[in-house]
Amino acid sequence: MMTQIVLLIGFLLSLTGLWGLMTRRDLFRMIISFSLLDTGVHMIMVGIGYVKNGTAPIFDEALAPAGAVEKVVDPIPSALVLTAIVIGLAVTALMLSYAVRVYTARKSLSVEAVKELRW
Repeated sequence: MMTQIVLLIGFLLSLTGLWGLMTRRDLFRMIISFSLLDTGVHMIMVGIGYVKNGTAPIFDEALAPAGAVEKVVDPIPSALVLTAIVIGLAVTALMLSYAVRVYTARKSLSVEAVKELRW
């Protein structure tokens, strides 16, 4: 039950972030939308890697290798999420510094104010 709630909240956060990226023209709101999308993807990855009543992947006398498939939590999604959180933080900081530079140069946070970015 808890896995479905985490997956649902992650999916809703991802959709909200995607909607914000597609509909907002303000750089600050676009950065917040990107962070929502990023957090939703992290929650989905954690929800996929969760095993109910699971244990750490450490083989000892309490955990036999024969029954490990049903009881062991896969550490790869957790490691990927931790790495993605750090990368997301760096990308968000870079986007915020870019927004500050745009505001300093143009006195506006609107995407339409930056004509050099248009194709």
